[in-house]
Amino acid sequence: MTPEGYHRVRGHIRRNPTRRSAKKMSPWLIGGIGAVVVLWAQFVGFEGAAPAQPATPGVTATPSAGR
Repeated sequence: MTPEGYHRVRGHIRRNPTRRSAKKMSPWLIGGIGAVVVLWAQFVGFEGAAPAQPATPGVTATPSAGR
């Protein structure tokens, strides 16, 4: 007698096939999403996502009058 949710195939007990839940994400899908984000950052960048930094004036060197 096989337990509920299982069936016998060629002398082995196997779990009944079920539909995959949308809640579960396979490791391959997670890795693919991560790769897409990395490639998008390489080609497009995150400039649009970050607020623009105000330009800070740099220190300028003036030549001395004696030389």
